[in-house]
Amino acid sequence: MISQSAIDYLRLSLVSGVGAYTAQRLIESFGSVDSIWKQPTQAWLDIEGVGPKLVSALSAATSPQTTRDLESLVQTCKQENIHIICQDDDVWPQGLHSCADAPMVLYVRGDLASLQSQKILAMVGARKASAEGRLIARRWSAYCSQQEVVVISGMAPGIDSAAHGGTLDAESAGIAVLGYGLLAGSAQQIRQMDALAEKGCVLSEYAPHTVAKAGYFPQRNRLIAGIAQALVVIEGGLKSGSLITARQAAQYGRDVFAVPGSVLNDIHAGCHQLIQDGAILATDASDVLQQLAWEAGEAKGSSYQPTSDIEAKIIGLLGRQIMHVDSLAEDCGLTVHALSSILLRLELQGVIEKLPGSRYTLY
Repeated sequence: MISQSAIDYLRLSLVSGVGAYTAQRLIESFGSVDSIWKQPTQAWLDIEGVGPKLVSALSAATSPQTTRDLESLVQTCKQENIHIICQDDDVWPQGLHSCADAPMVLYVRGDLASLQSQKILAMVGARKASAEGRLIARRWSAYCSQQEVVVISGMAPGIDSAAHGGTLDAESAGIAVLGYGLLAGSAQQIRQMDALAEKGCVLSEYAPHTVAKAGYFPQRNRLIAGIAQALVVIEGGLKSGSLITARQAAQYGRDVFAVPGSVLNDIHAGCHQLIQDGAILATDASDVLQQLAWEAGEAKGSSYQPTSDIEAKIIGLLGRQIMHVDSLAEDCGLTVHALSSILLRLELQGVIEKLPGSRYTLY
């Protein structure tokens, strides 16, 4: 459940005042994480950024009380089936090795193998997403999951939750990254974690009972960006956290995709800004996979052969946009009553899907 190296990193992570960069300096100076605790006080003071206050905290980290606290934390994780992993472990996400601000440890529930995938795609976006945005996220996530791509997101409401829903629809591995501890979520969040952990995993850099704070979510976002090989943004305002994630991904050298939308709706402004800044415009999940050279198979429903010109026209129209039944009827030159039976037949065939408000889209 936990390696000796992970225990050493865990001890270091519990030291107040030691973040990713200070930890890295200490490890580089003394050769390994376990060597830190074998040094005299003066050796610690010789490290840049380490003063008397931090030396006191480092000294306390080896005290009997701290050791008991650490053992209690490890025992809690064992009882709750939570893995504690560090960068020295083979299961550590490969993408984080190149991130200077990676955490010292990760707490993980579920299948650690999903973290080793060579095709991890982040899918993020607005919390207050539109119905269309949530639909895109769920469908694209399901499609990518069917192509053996592991979709990672932040389990927030809106686009994140829709993306996780897509992996569950496809019964495939997905990854959720939390901005709080694995045991600190609401009952609904815990249920979602349970479902995601069955085939994929849920992870956090925070101890299991750590409650959410506003400052933890940007930290969560950099983990999503670091673990993924590429990132797709579906809706987001100019000040959206999704843009922070996208820019962090770009700094890590990841491919960034953005889905365009109406210029009349501010929820798309962030994506448009990303495209202006060099993100790749994304209009289809299969195009994203092809851009990444991740082989994509045939899209669900694309093998259906229309039985009439009207069916072909409906499929063509819905392949470009979501449409209200009234608009469809007008474009097809039919009454709503005459069109309804055709739409029902296509819906039963799994070719189209009816949305709230008498709107339709291609499945």
